Amino acid sequence: MYRKLLLPLPVVLLCCLTSASMARPKEIVDPAEAAADPDFAIQGEYVGEGVLTDGSRDKVGAQVIALGGGSFRVVVTKGGLPGAGWQRGQERFFMDGKREGEVTNLTGEKLGGTIADGKITITDADGKEKIRLTRTERKSPTLGAKPPQGAVVIFDGSNTDLLDHGRITEDKNLMAGVTTKPALDSYKLHMEFRLSWMPGARGQGRSNSGVYFHDCYECQVLDSFGLEGRNNECGGFYKVKEPDVNMCLPPLTWQTYDVEFTAPQYDGDKRVKNARITIRHNGVLIHDDVKMPGHTPGRKGEGPGPRGIHLQGHGCKVQYRNIWMEKK
Repeated sequence: MYRKLLLPLPVVLLCCLTSASMARPKEIVDPAEAAADPDFAIQGEYVGEGVLTDGSRDKVGAQVIALGGGSFRVVVTKGGLPGAGWQRGQERFFMDGKREGEVTNLTGEKLGGTIADGKITITDADGKEKIRLTRTERKSPTLGAKPPQGAVVIFDGSNTDLLDHGRITEDKNLMAGVTTKPALDSYKLHMEFRLSWMPGARGQGRSNSGVYFHDCYECQVLDSFGLEGRNNECGGFYKVKEPDVNMCLPPLTWQTYDVEFTAPQYDGDKRVKNARITIRHNGVLIHDDVKMPGHTPGRKGEGPGPRGIHLQGHGCKVQYRNIWMEKK
């Protein structure tokens, strides 16, 4: 079933017109306000199992992407969710959804189904149930991690002493568009971020930010939940390397980056050793000791440290919290 139904991800999710070329879509940062949109309770992740065409039963995952106005795109993955059974390159298929009252009707090649009451039911052409899934909410295993003794606490919600241009929200989160003051050259870093609810936005207009390590190597922060996981999507090193797994969780879910950063080494103005970076996104390894060939666009060129970490604003209201580092 999966092999026959394998389809390319539609262009509508990857390269649609950005918000810069149209009226800016509404951006919601308050989960209570987002919950007033009936689409919010439908979007997200689902897990279950189903009977495949060969008669075998297997685990199945689904990521339901909200596109605004009661429309959805559903990515169904054999073996489970990304990072929890399904791996890049394995079979998956796609369905379109349209909410009509309390039920969201699904259509796909030779398949149909519904989303209702927190469950997805997928049926064959004869209406026979093949797959059933239940909505789930994954959380990073390092969410809320406490800084070890001797760590440098960059931001804990109490002040912006170690930040340039720091802005704190009413609920003690840090707004994007800020640079940390230089603290350590090579370090282990923990940080948490939350993407906004922007179902009407597309591509790079959908809750865009980025983390510039050493103020020159950008790891993307973007609402790319359910997408391919390219180098310009969440977890990707822009124009350098895509994440090994797209571990982006649904918008308004707190997510984590746990990083080991080794700064480049210089002899005068000459770089003699490249920077190296390892990143776990929501506890899953997405970059393993990546050697950075050079800086990425948007900030400074390479150079000796220590340097700060820049959390890119990019016009969106991405929020951060619980940022700390310890010396490697």
